[in-house]
Amino acid sequence: MVTYEAVIGLEVHAELLTQAKIFCPSSAHFGGAPNTHVGPISLGLPGTLPVLNQAVLKMAIQAGLATHCQIARRTKFDRKHYFYPDLPKGYQITQYDQPIAEHGSVTFELGGREYLVRLNRIHMEEDAGKLVHAGADRLAGSAYSLADYNRAGVPLLEIVSEPDLRSSAEARAYLEELRSILMAIGVCDGKMQEGSLRCDANVSIRPVGSDTLGTRVELKNINSFRFLTRAIDYEIARQEVLLKAGETVVQETRLWDEHSGRTMTMRSKEEAHDYRYFPDPDLVFFQISEAEIDAIRAQLPELPAARRERYGRDLGLAEADARILVAEPAWADFFEATVAAGAPAVAVARWLLGDIAAYLNDRHLELGQTALTPAKLADMLLLLERGTISGKIAKTLLEPLLESDKTAEQLVAEQGLTQISDASALDEIIQQVLTQNPNQVQQFLEGKEKVMGFLVGQLMKATQGRADPAQSQQLLRQHLEQLRG
Repeated sequence: MVTYEAVIGLEVHAELLTQAKIFCPSSAHFGGAPNTHVGPISLGLPGTLPVLNQAVLKMAIQAGLATHCQIARRTKFDRKHYFYPDLPKGYQITQYDQPIAEHGSVTFELGGREYLVRLNRIHMEEDAGKLVHAGADRLAGSAYSLADYNRAGVPLLEIVSEPDLRSSAEARAYLEELRSILMAIGVCDGKMQEGSLRCDANVSIRPVGSDTLGTRVELKNINSFRFLTRAIDYEIARQEVLLKAGETVVQETRLWDEHSGRTMTMRSKEEAHDYRYFPDPDLVFFQISEAEIDAIRAQLPELPAARRERYGRDLGLAEADARILVAEPAWADFFEATVAAGAPAVAVARWLLGDIAAYLNDRHLELGQTALTPAKLADMLLLLERGTISGKIAKTLLEPLLESDKTAEQLVAEQGLTQISDASALDEIIQQVLTQNPNQVQQFLEGKEKVMGFLVGQLMKATQGRADPAQSQQLLRQHLEQLRG
């Protein structure tokens, strides 16, 4: 029985964070009423001429440098011809034989092992519009289709990997790391649900040990990590069934259908020459100097791999916590600002990734949509560290901190939540708890240690969570031992 291995490469499309589109001043922002972010150039009206948005070129160079690519000193744009209603000009302006960046790499970790994926190229291009099919998710079965050109002309980077991936898990880990890099350097927001980052997966299989590539199938427009892994796993299994049955795999483009959990034929795969590429005569060649590249390199921020390493080395964070924080630059920046305000790093990470993340997930919010600031979180954690409040009190403070402008100190003062740590005050309350629970006291005196947890709980209830748990347990035990004689 032949054993097969997968050979996978990804083509990632990253929407750039520019104000204007790639060749015209129309808004590049996501959303808006249909056909409101358009103009003569993005609509492809006769007589219009494209002008390159300089910010797009800079972001492309940033992405190339962050992924260890060779940056072209001379680059150009080409026309890629195909007819589809969402492409108003009848061709897409892209880059063919002289891309902005080539021969890079992305390194990621998976299962304690380090992997390196080679990048074939990064090139700039414009996005197409969007078709809205009435009465169905896709063209087949729809009553009619409408064209929304808001997205037409939005700047994209296409990042093409070599076929170095061997499983859906590797593909996901690679895409996660690439997303982190693009977000860290500020060229893409990584919002896959909005289409800001999407990818095509090229999947083939071959007998283990063979150097000959199998027939490649392209899985188109995948916009979530979950869909990526499911689509690749399905496609690997589908191709294996075909080959083991003596059939052949057809080179084609397929779509992932989440409802049925399978890939479906979209079209037979066109070859590159079908697109009739040629240099765009309306756009000049662009020369990029060493000085320009060096200036952009000097402005690059700390990249995710270096940031994760620093969090573990200097701040004592667990590798898993560092990875989650660094994956979202806004979270990492918030974390660092809170630590800079004096809060313990490990505690900050624990609260951000625990109670705060749970609050945000329940309400479908982002961190920046709350009233919480690094200073407010640091103040609360310092109160906790000093013993002014207990962990239970801190949890009760979290929601008002997230929802109001009040600080932890203000809330503690207003609600009288200062932790009770005075021994004489606790002694009086402990005596009341023991008097009210004679059966449990007797059980303890008979050697049933487990009842201690119940009595501590009663004490915390009597103090509304304001008693210092460790001190309370120690004093409670002293009282019980005195009764035991």
